[in-house]
Amino acid sequence: MTGATTASEVRLIALIAEAARGPERDGLFALWLVLRAAEGLLPPTPVSSRNHRRRLQALQSRLATLALPAPLQRALAAAGAHLEPATPAAAALVLSQLVAPAREVLGPEAGEAVAVAARSARIHL
Repeated sequence: MTGATTASEVRLIALIAEAARGPERDGLFALWLVLRAAEGLLPPTPVSSRNHRRRLQALQSRLATLALPAPLQRALAAAGAHLEPATPAAAALVLSQLVAPAREVLGPEAGEAVAVAARSARIHL
């Protein structure tokens, strides 16, 4: 969603602010970036295909510089590949697949924030 911050984004931003520097904070930041890219594909105002491609390129470059726990790194790499089609269905799939790794690696609050985003994305299908 361009121009608007969702409840899931707000929660992840709060978790980032609370986290100490290190892999957990980097993981939360990376999760927020992917969540933002996925939610950008959802109605009512999805980003254009061109802007989505640019966003994915920037996302991949940024993720490469972060120190992420291995399970989360694998999940985020897969998410980037699944977002290539730039459809709301791809966004819903990515968000639902990120719930478990987020919960396992970053804690229940991060997992719940992604779960809320996944439920919202399914509504838009």
